[in-house]
Amino acid sequence: MIATPAWPPRSTPRLFVETTLNLGPLRIDGPQAHYLAGVMRVKAGDPVRLFDDVTGEWLAIVAAAGKRDVTLDVTEQLAPREAVPDLWLVAAPLKKGRVDWMAEKACELGVARLLPVITHRTVVDRPKVERLRAHMIEAAEQCGRTALPAVAEPMKLPALLRDWSAERALYFADEMGGAPARDAMKAGPAAILIGPEGGFDDEERAAIRALPQAVGISLGPRILRADTAAAAAVAIWMASVGDW
Repeated sequence: MIATPAWPPRSTPRLFVETTLNLGPLRIDGPQAHYLAGVMRVKAGDPVRLFDDVTGEWLAIVAAAGKRDVTLDVTEQLAPREAVPDLWLVAAPLKKGRVDWMAEKACELGVARLLPVITHRTVVDRPKVERLRAHMIEAAEQCGRTALPAVAEPMKLPALLRDWSAERALYFADEMGGAPARDAMKAGPAAILIGPEGGFDDEERAAIRALPQAVGISLGPRILRADTAAAAAVAIWMASVGDW
């Protein structure tokens, strides 16, 4: 007996849209239309997966594909928006390629919010929130996520600490040593703080440790680059108290 092919096929294009999705017609233009019509070469009757970071993932069928726009018919909700663990990644901006990579991995690993923080040793310009979000969207499209991390505007470390919620733990990767991360991390609202190249200076470290919600953690015996430390710490939290 011949097996029924999966529908929609695994090769179906998948796109994030800013519009809140519902059943009915949807017009797509700009770069997304070029991707569907010019790159993927969709034609009438082809399926497309859509998600909106609000309602979840939907199946749409191409009604018409032109050079400048694509008209879709949204026909079915495939899945609701996924539940997201309450974990923030608070990280000092890095060089362009590395901060982009960190944003992608934050999305893939399930972080709820990315908050760039400016420290004394931050040596790069403030990252553009729009660019970080674009990298997260691309990662979500490829990895099947139906939720996107929020991206906050960069803020200075003193302001971050001053306004820190009493309800949220702050695990900071301290190159001077701390409790093993997997032992220190507990369930509940949390954030992971990663410093810049060169780490936090003594004044910053003292200010962080003075925060009652702060917990210094160690990520093991090897020295990690900041972007690697961010991914490692998030993975440990997800495996220990997240949704892995």
